[in-house]
Amino acid sequence: MATDSWALAVDEQEAAAESIGSLQIKEKRESVNGTVKPGEDGDKADEEEKEDRAAQSLLNKLIRSNLVNTTNQVEVLQRDPNSPLYSVKSFEELRLKPQLLQGVYAMGFNRPSKIQENALPMMLAEPVYIPSGSRPQNLIAQSQSGTGKTAAFVLAMLSHVDPANKWTQCLCVSPTYELALQTGKVIEQMGQFYPEVKLAYAIRGNKIERGQKIQDQIVIGTPGTVLDWCLKLKFIDPKKIKVFVLDEADVMIATQGHQDQSIRIQRMLPKDCQMLLFSATFEESVWKFAERIVPDPNIIKLKREEETLDTIKQYYVVCSNKEEKFSALCNIYGAITIAQAMIFCHTRKTASWLSGELSKEGHQVALLSGEMTVEQRAAVIERFRQGKEKVLVTTNVCARGIDVEQVSVVINFDLPVDKDGNPDNETYLHRIGRTGRFGKRGLAINMVDSKHSMDILNTIQDHFSKKIEKLNTDDLDEIEKIAN
Repeated sequence: MATDSWALAVDEQEAAAESIGSLQIKEKRESVNGTVKPGEDGDKADEEEKEDRAAQSLLNKLIRSNLVNTTNQVEVLQRDPNSPLYSVKSFEELRLKPQLLQGVYAMGFNRPSKIQENALPMMLAEPVYIPSGSRPQNLIAQSQSGTGKTAAFVLAMLSHVDPANKWTQCLCVSPTYELALQTGKVIEQMGQFYPEVKLAYAIRGNKIERGQKIQDQIVIGTPGTVLDWCLKLKFIDPKKIKVFVLDEADVMIATQGHQDQSIRIQRMLPKDCQMLLFSATFEESVWKFAERIVPDPNIIKLKREEETLDTIKQYYVVCSNKEEKFSALCNIYGAITIAQAMIFCHTRKTASWLSGELSKEGHQVALLSGEMTVEQRAAVIERFRQGKEKVLVTTNVCARGIDVEQVSVVINFDLPVDKDGNPDNETYLHRIGRTGRFGKRGLAINMVDSKHSMDILNTIQDHFSKKIEKLNTDDLDEIEKIAN
């Protein structure tokens, strides 16, 4: 599918200026909010960069080579309970154009995912005719990364386009330049047998002569540039848009300004334009935003898989400092045959020290930390997945959304706490849930090095009502027992 030579024109200086600007803002913000508790290695301040939702989302897109197989329940709330709602079990049932069906199969989708089964019939439905005109099937959908959302709305956009009309008919807004490119790749792949449909990127640096009208039927971009293309530069006539997609709404509203720009874009669109909004999470703020963007919506929710600790054996080890923690770790490692292990540290400093010490002991170690680019992180996770490294040392921020089937042991070198230093139960579940996945038995070992961390562990234990047993790592027989 043809794209402009937009990539060549991306203005690097602007990007550099922006990243320097955001660094300065971030440093200021952290020094205002950052409460550094004394006596914590002094590296609490360097600790976790604010969790970057856009980076996290991009990482998930890069490392998900296939769809996550969920057993989750789908909830569908219809705007009009009387209209016949149906779901599909195959792509053929959707009566897609042959060249789109070919594109779907070429991407390796054999049958629709849970979210696609319900969302696609709704998104592809013809508008309902009412006395005042026609009313499209609008949709708000929530499901986590890897469930096939992007492919679903891309298929909807490609289906609604009329290639004979040389103007923009579908508009997709993503929170960042990188996420827009990822969605663009899906459009190009799925539309590879439909070359008459053209795609343009409304991203900073894509220089187009003023006074032109865009002839590409699909435009994907970031809110600011899309708004400029519609309003200031008039490259796009918003009144001719048939489908408007707002992707990653939760990431979008985390960025100030994006929310207002998205609402301004939506207000320019015609009444019969189909509005589709997608989000991985749905806090109250996301709901409020979604309701402003999408009138009369159908709603699809994919319930999260309940993570349980039933298949995970949990232990704790008492140590007095990080060196003792390290020797306990070596004892555990010496006594257990481990497929693969993930070790969580609180700070980058501890993570890099630990991975260095483990390497000296001859272990194959991968390190994930916040200063890496998303692409570097994805490459590290891929190597770990392939078993090229047996141990993954990571800080919290990098750890979300990593599913590796072979992980049999999770070690909390530092216990998870929130930004105020209180026990973080959700993160604990998320971390050790890396092991008991896919019905396998897992092992979680927690390192306790102070009265404070013992209190944290007790709180976590009480929260989940699951006993965490004490383990003596000097007794190799005892360690062997827990492994069996």
